[in-house]
Amino acid sequence: MNKFFAALLALSVLASCESESKLTFEPVQLQGEVCEDCPRIDINIITALDNTPISEAINSALREEIISILSFSDDTNIDTADEALQSFTDSFKEVKTKFADEVQWEAEIDGDVIYEDENIITIKLNSYSFTGGAHGYASTSYLNFDKRQGVELENWQLFDDVDGFEDFAETKFRIQEKIPQDANINATGFMFNGDSFHLPNNIGYTSDGLKLIYNQYEVASYADGPIELILPYNEINLYLKRKVKM
Repeated sequence: MNKFFAALLALSVLASCESESKLTFEPVQLQGEVCEDCPRIDINIITALDNTPISEAINSALREEIISILSFSDDTNIDTADEALQSFTDSFKEVKTKFADEVQWEAEIDGDVIYEDENIITIKLNSYSFTGGAHGYASTSYLNFDKRQGVELENWQLFDDVDGFEDFAETKFRIQEKIPQDANINATGFMFNGDSFHLPNNIGYTSDGLKLIYNQYEVASYADGPIELILPYNEINLYLKRKVKM
C-alpha cells in the first residue's frame, strides 16, 4: 500500500511540474471595421500572459507576423496589429476609389500553440488573404521558440547538424514523393531553385514529429497546394539541437 501511495505521489508531482512548465495564454480576436467599402478582416490568435522574456518574444513575433501579412503600403511606421489592420483597410479603400468594381478584399489569420515541452514551444499560424486576382493565397507559418533562452529560433538554429538533416530530409522527401534517389529533384515536376533540394521556409515541432511544409508556389504550382513532410523524432533526434524525449 505504501508503494502505491508513493507511486501516486510521484505521478502527482510529475503532473504538477509539467503544468507549471506550460506557458499561459488567452485568445485574442481582432476584426476590421464593418462597412460596405471595408475589407473583411478576421484574426484569431493568442497572447502570452506571463511576464517573462519568452512571453515577450512570442507576442512580439505574432505582432510582426500580423504586420507582415496585412501591410500593403511602404509605410515602415506600422508598429501594432491595429495599425496593420488599418493599413490593409486603407489600401483597399484607395484601390476601390480607382476601380469601383474591385472585388472585396479579405484576410484571415488563425494561430495557436501546437507543441510545447520544457525547452521548445511552437506556434502555428494559418493565414489567407485575397486582394484581387484569380484566387487568394493561403499559407502556414511555424514560429519556434527556445523557452529557456526566451528567444525565437531561426530554422538553422533548430539543428546541431543542419547539413546532415537536410540530406536525411531529402531522402525521405524523395521516398514520399516517389522521386528516384538518383534523379534530378525536379524530375517529377517540382520547382526547386537550381535543381537542388532545400529545406522549406517553415519547419515546426508537432506531437507527431518535426513537420516541414512547403507553401503554395514554394516548390510547386498553386494547384499542387502545400507539400508536407513529417519526420518522427526517433529518426531525427541525432540532428536536433534540442532533443525530444520519446
